[in-house]
Amino acid sequence: MRRRAARACASVRLYNDAQPARPAVIPVREPADGRLRRATRVDPVQAFLHLLSLTAPLFLLVLLGYALMRWAGWPTAASDWLTKFVFSVAVPALLFRLMSDFSQLPPVDPWLLLAYFGGCLIAFVVGRLAAFALFRMDGASQSVFAMGGIFANLVLLGIPLAKVLLSEAAMPAVSLVVVFNSLLLWTLVTVSVEWARQGELSWAAIGRTAVGVVTNPVVGAILAGTAFGFTGIVLPDVVMRTLDLVAQAAVPLSLIVLGMGLAEYGVREGWRESAAIAFIKLAVQPLVVLLLARALALPALETQAVVMLASLPVGANVYLMAREFDTLIGPVAASLVLSTALAAATTPLTLALLASL
Repeated sequence: MRRRAARACASVRLYNDAQPARPAVIPVREPADGRLRRATRVDPVQAFLHLLSLTAPLFLLVLLGYALMRWAGWPTAASDWLTKFVFSVAVPALLFRLMSDFSQLPPVDPWLLLAYFGGCLIAFVVGRLAAFALFRMDGASQSVFAMGGIFANLVLLGIPLAKVLLSEAAMPAVSLVVVFNSLLLWTLVTVSVEWARQGELSWAAIGRTAVGVVTNPVVGAILAGTAFGFTGIVLPDVVMRTLDLVAQAAVPLSLIVLGMGLAEYGVREGWRESAAIAFIKLAVQPLVVLLLARALALPALETQAVVMLASLPVGANVYLMAREFDTLIGPVAASLVLSTALAAATTPLTLALLASL
């Protein structure tokens, strides 16, 4: 059990070498149910500088991919095969590894999950409506467009930012969101795209949609990892280490592939769609999550945690979705770069405004 518990913690623990000073805490009324009620006072300048330090390596990896395609003369086929490896092998290994420790997570707080993922669902609907009304997209493109507005970069940015800005007390809430994010949002976009592709409402169409969802490598890895986690079986160390090594390649290769896509499609392609995705992600989703958190009377620190996570930029997985479903590849790639650059200012500003409410 101790061995499995240690692995569970390791699945969502990043940047452990950073040991920031404990932030100032604002005491508030303690709740009767014992849930967290202490909000952390966030220094916007500290938040900006830390976010800048976290995003710099991401931009460098994107630049590397861009340089390989634009200046080193790598063929388009290299980007296609690298994308296939990331989507079919590296990301599934990462998600299987993460979800295999699902049963070891802290007790699930349904109100926290409802605040965050209810906000995701509302923003997803807003995104689909905007994609249809403003850009006349088809169902599959609407789904990917809307997913860009809700799928945040939680692992690379959310976890280390929460540790530095909100303290270790926020990590159980952050861990729950990180794990359920993969489970719920990958499934949501896959169902939405497959359903749009069927184009009809019938039992046969429902069956084809279900097959398309289950056979998706990412969703299959999530479901398999979750089921495996509840069996209580511990894989041999050599297998776990192999999975870990493959999983570690997922994030850097995803960003390199993103840079290749920017070189192939250009930053200016679909800039209106890119700007709209960034606006939904950085403005609409955090606002909706905040309103839901307040309506559900979430404790102050949990509210800070879910709003901070919602304010983060578009995650690289959305680009993999665009490549897999062959739609909005250029606009999604540009929206990731744009939202990441803007989030260096908007996320600290969001936290500062939240603390003043």
